[in-house]
Amino acid sequence: MKQYKVIIYSCLFMLVLGACTKLEEKFESELEQTSAIPVNDLLRSAYNSLQSPFMDQSRLWAAQEHTTDEVIGPTRGPDWDDNGVWRVLHSHAWTAEHTFLRETFRELLQAEYAATNVLQFNPSAQQAAEARFIRALTMFVVADGWNQVPFRDDLQDLKKTPRVMTGTEAVDFVISELNAIMSALPDGPANVANKDGARVLLMKCYLNKGTFANRQNPTYPAADMNQVITLADQIIASNKYTLADNVFDNFAPDNDARSTENIFTLYNKDGDRGGNVRSRWFLGLHYNQKPSGWNGFTTLSDFYNKFGATDQRRGGSYPGMTDVGGVRTGFLVGQQFNEKGEALKDRKGNPLAFTPEVKLKETGPNLEITGIRVMKYPIDYTGGDQADNDYVIFRYADVLLMRAEALLRTGSAGPALTIVNTIRAKRGATPLLSLDLQTLLDERGRELYWEGWRRQDLIRFGKFLEPWQEKPTDDPKYLIFPIPAEQLAVNPNLTQNEGY
Repeated sequence: MKQYKVIIYSCLFMLVLGACTKLEEKFESELEQTSAIPVNDLLRSAYNSLQSPFMDQSRLWAAQEHTTDEVIGPTRGPDWDDNGVWRVLHSHAWTAEHTFLRETFRELLQAEYAATNVLQFNPSAQQAAEARFIRALTMFVVADGWNQVPFRDDLQDLKKTPRVMTGTEAVDFVISELNAIMSALPDGPANVANKDGARVLLMKCYLNKGTFANRQNPTYPAADMNQVITLADQIIASNKYTLADNVFDNFAPDNDARSTENIFTLYNKDGDRGGNVRSRWFLGLHYNQKPSGWNGFTTLSDFYNKFGATDQRRGGSYPGMTDVGGVRTGFLVGQQFNEKGEALKDRKGNPLAFTPEVKLKETGPNLEITGIRVMKYPIDYTGGDQADNDYVIFRYADVLLMRAEALLRTGSAGPALTIVNTIRAKRGATPLLSLDLQTLLDERGRELYWEGWRRQDLIRFGKFLEPWQEKPTDDPKYLIFPIPAEQLAVNPNLTQNEGY
């Protein structure tokens, strides 16, 4: 019974991660009494702790996508108002009281704690390596978003306030951790922390290291870019990955078997390490589509217009989806149909034809149909709320594009162009004649849209503060999110980010 108390207290403690309370004293006393902790259960809990912050539509995905030119969450009359939480993300007007940013920060710290907790109970070398990978991933994400990462060196003294690493210090720590655990990580599969997943995270560390040091004027030292290239070459040389014939196979209900690109994913099935991947189709589908959706988020016409007519990534019919529910992959624009090819209507009986035009606050007779919807994940029609699609964190196309970026930033535009055109050829897009940073940023958008990397990319390429549809030029303070007030209250080592 004591081992279950430990797990319960662990979960409760994460709610007050930085605080000094009676709960901590009780938690610590239970630890001292317990001798047989199921490490596999604790490790599973650490993996589970990633589900909500990464997969829920209101957490990290919203922070990384709604703040960019890829996603907009329009208020449709009374629908999707939610006190303006979606509108302020897109228009860059959030404050330190933003509910979803607060909860994202809290849940990421919970995941960091859950991973660290595994290390207290004599895990095997591989179990410890997996836990340290999970912790490294969450610390990288927190450093990227908030530039301050609370960190506990020792869980034995829970009354000690966590110290705080700044972005640069945190990314250096993540790099050292990943190098230390590399040999103990397994080679796969993708839904377990693995060596190539660690290499991809290292690539992102080196690629963004200069950004973390100075988000307004980042630098890209050749030594860091060469690390990116070297790590990419190691992944490529493994011959384990190829670009998928159909890019949407990487996100399908059976992507654990079908994908040839996925490197690290979050397992999602039967309540075992399951999450909310179904939100990726529910959030955009109209009420009268199959399945009935929430009629919410869309992309913007300027972003959609970056795609050529032959580009496979624009989407199309998909077996097991279009023939079952009529829904296509990619971008849904214009008249929508059911599986029989019959034209659908909105709730007022008008043609259900999604328009490219969309505003932050929709009014009038057409508010149900404004905005191009996005189906990156093919629908699992058999899984219900527990869809079988594994949630993609890292995949091979991103490795190739990061390698191209590192080459371009070190003066090797020719080889970088070759990489990009290899991807474009696989996706049915016409080849590019030249490559510069803006073109590469556009290509990252075309390949990785709605996968949770756009904010980081826009900051790294110096575009995050520029105006786009429904967003004006804005203040540099928005390059970093505010520290939630509740976290400042329990951890005096945290300080509010400038401007908030």
